Amino acid sequence: MKRDVIIIGGGVVGLMTAYSLQKAGRSVTVIDETDISDNTSFGNAGLLSAFDKTPLSNPGVVLDTLKLMIKGESPVNIHPKLDYKLFRWLFKFVQSANEDRLKRTLALFEKYGQITIDRYKQMQIEDGLDFDFHHDGMLSVFTEEKSYEKKLAKYNFVDNDRFEIFDNSKIKEYLPLGNEKIKGAILFKRNAHFDPKRVMLEMKNYLSKNGVEFILNERISNIKFKDKKVASISSALNTYEAETYVLSTGYQTLLADIRKKELMMTPAKGYSITFTMPKELEPKTSTLFADLFIVMTPRRNDVRITSKLELGSTDPRVIKEQIESIKENFKKYTIPFEMEDIVEWSGFRPLTPNDMPLIGRDEEYKNLIYGMGLGWLGMTFAPSVGEILKDLIIKDSENKNNDDILLFSGFYQG
Repeated sequence: MKRDVIIIGGGVVGLMTAYSLQKAGRSVTVIDETDISDNTSFGNAGLLSAFDKTPLSNPGVVLDTLKLMIKGESPVNIHPKLDYKLFRWLFKFVQSANEDRLKRTLALFEKYGQITIDRYKQMQIEDGLDFDFHHDGMLSVFTEEKSYEKKLAKYNFVDNDRFEIFDNSKIKEYLPLGNEKIKGAILFKRNAHFDPKRVMLEMKNYLSKNGVEFILNERISNIKFKDKKVASISSALNTYEAETYVLSTGYQTLLADIRKKELMMTPAKGYSITFTMPKELEPKTSTLFADLFIVMTPRRNDVRITSKLELGSTDPRVIKEQIESIKENFKKYTIPFEMEDIVEWSGFRPLTPNDMPLIGRDEEYKNLIYGMGLGWLGMTFAPSVGEILKDLIIKDSENKNNDDILLFSGFYQG
C-alpha cells in the first residue's frame, strides 16, 4: 500500500508537521523507533523563548564561555576527538557569532515565535488540548555584574508590554529561592512556558484519534531512490512507500548520510533534573539563569531545571558528574532547599551552528523534505515549522517559491 505522507521521526517537529497536514486533509503516517514516550522532546525545559533572548550563536559567546570555564561554572563540555565534522561545525559556529547574524536571528525568532505561541493557544481552545500553558513571561536572572549591566544598556527605554526591570523585592516575589548573589533580573513578558511531556502525549493522543497512523518501535534504516525520487524506506522488518517523505529524525543523520546529504548539524547532549520542592519556593514563571545556561521551569506537579551542552559525546547515559555540576552551579545562587522525587534525564539535540533549522525540500529528490536541526528550540518553533512544511507539501512548491524556507532555513541562511 502506497501512503500519502510518511513522517520519519515522532519528536515535536514530526508531530506538529503531522498536525498541520492532518488539518489540511492529508493522510499522514508517523514512524518512530520508540513508542514516543521519552524521546528528546520530553526532556525540553518547556520554555518558549523566542523574544528578547540571545541565541546560542552570539557575539562574545566564546569569551564568555571561557570565563565561566575558569570559574568552574561553564555549561559547555567539548569532548576532544578527531572529528572533522565537529571541527567544521565549531568553525562555522564561531563565524556565525557576529552582530549581523544576531540581528537577523532575533528578527526571525520573533516572527516565527509569535506564530508558534498563537498556534499553541489556538490548539488548546479549538482542540481542547491541555499543555499546562502559561503566557506569563520569562524571568532572565543575572549572576554576573558585567552581563547584567550589558543587558541593561540594551533595555534603557520603557516598554511595559515587552519587559520589566525588577528591583530586589520583585526578584524575591518571582524567585523566592534566589539568594543575595543574584545581581539583577528582567522579566521579558512576551515569552511563555508549558509542560513538554504533556504536549507530546496530548499531541500523540489527538493525532491518533484523528486518523494519523503511528508505526512505533520500528527504526527506519534504509532509503532507496529511483528516477530522482525516494522510492521507499525500510526497517529490518518492513518496506514502506509514499508520495512524500518528511525526514524529522532529530540528531540522527543515517538516512541523510545514505542520501549523501551532509547536514551542518551536530548532536548536543543536554540534561534535565525534574523534582518536587516546597511550593512557597517555586519560581513564579520560567526562569533563565542567563550566565549559567540553566533554565528552571515550574510545572503543574513539579519543577524542572535543564542545562549543559556537551559536544562530541555519543554516550547516551546520564553522567552523574554532569548532574552534580548542574546542581552545584545552581545552588550557588539559591537558598538551601530539598529536591525530592528526582528524575534525571539526558538526551541529544540536533544543533546547527547558526541557530537556524534545516528545513525544506531536497534539491535532487523532490519528494524528500527535511525538518531537522532545531536544537533545544524545538518546542519554541515546531508549530511554525510544521506549517511551513505543510505549505511546501500541499502546494507542491519548490524551496525558491517559499519565502519562509528562504528566510528561516539553514540551507539558505548559511
